[in-house]
Amino acid sequence: MHIILVEDDLPLGTAIQHALEKLSYAVTWLRDGREALAALRDQTADLVLLDLGLPNKDGLEVLAEARRAHVNTPVIVMTARDALEARVRGLDAGADDYLVKPFHVEELSARIRSLTRRAQGLAANRIDVGVLSLDIGTSEAEFRGKRIELTRREFSLLRILMERAGRIVRREHLENSLYGLDNSVGSSALEVQIHALRRKLSFDAIRTIRGVGYMIPRDPT
Repeated sequence: MHIILVEDDLPLGTAIQHALEKLSYAVTWLRDGREALAALRDQTADLVLLDLGLPNKDGLEVLAEARRAHVNTPVIVMTARDALEARVRGLDAGADDYLVKPFHVEELSARIRSLTRRAQGLAANRIDVGVLSLDIGTSEAEFRGKRIELTRREFSLLRILMERAGRIVRREHLENSLYGLDNSVGSSALEVQIHALRRKLSFDAIRTIRGVGYMIPRDPT
C-alpha cells in the first residue's frame, strides 16, 4: 500500500515515515502544499496523510482543490487544530478521517486499516480467499490451514492481490503500492517478490497475465 505523507515538521515526519514503513507501507514524504496537490492530482497513492499547516499552500486548500478536481483518494487529516470548527471544516473540505496531534502510531495504524477496509468494501481485518487467509491487524497469513512466514513486502503484495481476488492487478499498480515513487527500485523487483510468494504458497496461487499484471483466483489451489 502506497501512502503519501504530507508533513513539514522534520522530526514528526521522520517518525511517522519510519513507523509506517515498519508496518509494510510504502511511504512518499512531501513537505510542501503545492507538491501535495500535484501528488494528489496524479492519484498515485492508496491513501494520503495530510497536515494542514503547510508552506506555500494550506492543507485545507490542498484538500478542497483536490476534491474539486474529482480526486477520490482517501485522506486522513493530521493537525494540531483541535477546535470543533477546524475538524468540521476539514471534514467538509473532503477529509475521510481526522487525527489530532499528538497521536499514537497504533491509533494511526488502526485508522488506516479502517479506512482501507471501507475503500475496499471489507467489514473486518481478515481476508479469506479460498485456502488463503490474511489477518491485516496481526499481519499473519495462512495457506491450506498452515501459517506461513512472510516478509513485510511479501505480506503487502499478497494483501493487494487478495483484496482484488479474481481481478487482474496491473503491474504498475503493484509497483506503485509496494515501492511508491522510489526510482531506485530495479525493473525485476516485482518479479522477485512474486517468485518468493509462489515458493511459499504454490505456483498456481498467483497467475501471470502476460503484458498486464497478476491475479489471485477466487479459489486458489
